[in-house]
Amino acid sequence: MSTDKILFQPLTPDRWPDLVDLFGPERGASSGCWCMWPFLRGKDWQAMPREARRDALKGKVEQGPAPGLLAYQDDLAVGWIALGPRATYVRFQLAKTSRPLDGDTDAQIQKTFVVPCFFIRKGLRKNGLMGQLLDAGSDYARRAGAAYLDACPIESDKPLQWGEGFVGIASVFRRSGFEEVARRSPRRPLMRKTL
Repeated sequence: MSTDKILFQPLTPDRWPDLVDLFGPERGASSGCWCMWPFLRGKDWQAMPREARRDALKGKVEQGPAPGLLAYQDDLAVGWIALGPRATYVRFQLAKTSRPLDGDTDAQIQKTFVVPCFFIRKGLRKNGLMGQLLDAGSDYARRAGAAYLDACPIESDKPLQWGEGFVGIASVFRRSGFEEVARRSPRRPLMRKTL
């Protein structure tokens, strides 16, 4: 399947059924995550049943602003990028690999969005859609007032195992203009793009 003619739209309440179709109503993307993993501390995420994660993300969609963008090919949602203000992503803020730099000011953190994860429909993976989602996400963050966009993708010199790429691939981020600003883990650089 080609990734030509992709349209990117914020996840608004009227598009919720499209996300459910993309993630799988029972599956909820990666092991029932429903994209709540980066919002919560580990113990809180573990304690939350799959249905509660789905309902929590739906609540974020209904409350707004949109917690990410959907990629459409014709009328079918084929990809997802989660992104939003850094301060709202508790796990991203606190994790050793992705926490802010020591020199980041509170004002800078308030102007920073993050990209914690992606989900791409089977059959469209490894076709450049992640890069297209990332570029669309950068534009969306800039229009929303962000000055910086942070991410902590995976970098690997060997084939990725199932599910490892959900945080993004470092080489895709480099091609999109991100620079490595810290490396607190061998395979997870903290990367930043000035918008």
